[in-house]
Amino acid sequence: MKAKQSVFHLTLASNPNQIGRVEPFLMKVKRNVRLDEIRFHKLMVSLTEAVNNAIVHGNKSDVRKKVTVRCEVLPGWLVVEVEDQGGGFDPDHVGSPLKKKNLLKEDGRGIFLMKTLMDKVEFDVGRTGVHVFLWLDLSKT
Repeated sequence: MKAKQSVFHLTLASNPNQIGRVEPFLMKVKRNVRLDEIRFHKLMVSLTEAVNNAIVHGNKSDVRKKVTVRCEVLPGWLVVEVEDQGGGFDPDHVGSPLKKKNLLKEDGRGIFLMKTLMDKVEFDVGRTGVHVFLWLDLSKT
């Protein structure tokens, strides 16, 4: 019997139209990992936000730059990494969308949503890109 794939890859051009490729990618992951609907939708929202941030904020929608997504199944965890080729940012200086001054802003909710929906979110910020790690605990029932 063939073992199911435990690493999945997706490469996107930095065009917001590419975000539509996230759902089919996650459907493939869902079939292989057997995610329930709740976890799938949490991951769908979080990954869509991370990819959107990478395209729009990281790579500034420069189609010459790529966004890569890597999903790996680890013991008890599903970890999804999103990498852009932008100039980086300080995630600790992103304003909370819950503060009164930010309530009516059209953007600024992506990181908040990721942190709310995922079990763990990590940022590795370099001079030539950001790696966002979205962790989903598979041991929770």
